[in-house]
Amino acid sequence: MSSNKTNWLPEIVYEEMDGGGTSKIPFIHVPDDVEDPPLLFVFLTRKTGDVEPGSEGEEVPVVDMTLHQYVDMQRLQERLSPDVFDQVRAAVGLEPRADAARKGKGITSNIRSRVESSQAE
Repeated sequence: MSSNKTNWLPEIVYEEMDGGGTSKIPFIHVPDDVEDPPLLFVFLTRKTGDVEPGSEGEEVPVVDMTLHQYVDMQRLQERLSPDVFDQVRAAVGLEPRADAARKGKGITSNIRSRVESSQAE
């Protein structure tokens, strides 16, 4: 995979759901010839409650902009020791990886049991 990063900009999109509404988890279409972005920079904006005059004299809300960075957890897992990776997970409110994996296997097992039970009926 080449590293054609100069022309491509990630675009965050939300899938429209059947029956209206949008998905709660966004996605990014990554072209085949581009590496996955290891980090996304996103400005978060919040209205301050103040207004200022726009180009035609209209009131335009004033916003505070804060730059945030969102990192690819898979990349961190590949490059950090398990202990350090678990510290990062804890810092963002996640359980240690082994605990989360164990719980995920339990959830998957319950789903399989329910599917098998419903198919047996």
